Amino acid sequence: MYLVTGGAGFIGSNLVAALATRGDKPVVCDFSDDERTPNITKRGPFEVIAPDALMDWLSASDDMPDAVFHMGAISSTVERDVDLIMRTNYLLSLRLWDWCTAHQVPFIYASSAATYGGGERGFDDANDPDTLARLRPLNPYGWSKLLFDRAALHMAATGHAPPHWAGLRFFNVYGPNEYHKGGQRSVVPQFWQQIRATGGARLFKSHDPDYGDGGQLRDFVHVRDTVSVMLWLRDNPGVNGIFNLGTGQARSFDDMAGAIFDAMGQARQIEYVDMPDGVRNQYQYFTEARMDRLRDAGYDRPFTSLEDGVRSYVQDHLATNDPYV
Repeated sequence: MYLVTGGAGFIGSNLVAALATRGDKPVVCDFSDDERTPNITKRGPFEVIAPDALMDWLSASDDMPDAVFHMGAISSTVERDVDLIMRTNYLLSLRLWDWCTAHQVPFIYASSAATYGGGERGFDDANDPDTLARLRPLNPYGWSKLLFDRAALHMAATGHAPPHWAGLRFFNVYGPNEYHKGGQRSVVPQFWQQIRATGGARLFKSHDPDYGDGGQLRDFVHVRDTVSVMLWLRDNPGVNGIFNLGTGQARSFDDMAGAIFDAMGQARQIEYVDMPDGVRNQYQYFTEARMDRLRDAGYDRPFTSLEDGVRSYVQDHLATNDPYV
């Protein structure tokens, strides 16, 4: 039995689906609101727990989870309620870490590439305090994730840790079941909707001479690859620490838009528009996960190419009457 916080969310619901498919018993901790309910209605039956009842459920449960996958968080990069972010992303994570340590339960949690801020200091997932101390996230969400990463490494170094633990710095994840995220969805469904409605896609112009319009780069990773890594970690209890989770290969927004046009069978028609002033000063032109640590730890499965991942997402989900996994 596995506890998945954020189990009705984007990455969490894909993990729940994979666990259910392989015969495991997931327990979902999430609010099943109208927008998230379709993410989990194809799976189950299973228990659903509200986040504010989670610790009481753990105290009262007769069945000990075989592992806790902590995917739940305030994940919006534009959320400015710092108290809410800290209660949800940091303090709850600490409580779950303490519980898993006390009960000797493996703990795998979602960190974020937002910990790297603008990327000026690179994307090195070295697990040492000095490297983490140099990072400068751009928003409260990124700071909350970095704060817990630092706490986890400190606690592990002092012997206060679950028997098996890992934090994953997700880069630009895309794939089915992200529909409830609104403006925080990946660019795939956003571009797909634009192309359906207008026949073309709108990309930001570049305001950096090192990058052409549409040439801004991201490490786009399909959600099924994030699930593959999490399940691999669960099956390899000797692997502990914080790891990047991208593909290790940055691709441009032009590449992404082109892959969507190709998946839709339409000619490419791209318009470049000015970046809003409020975005321009904090815009990242390049992200790319260094994947050496995860590869060196033994993860040897290939990552889905951008073209294959977009084709599958568009044709098998977005363009169907049932886009959910």
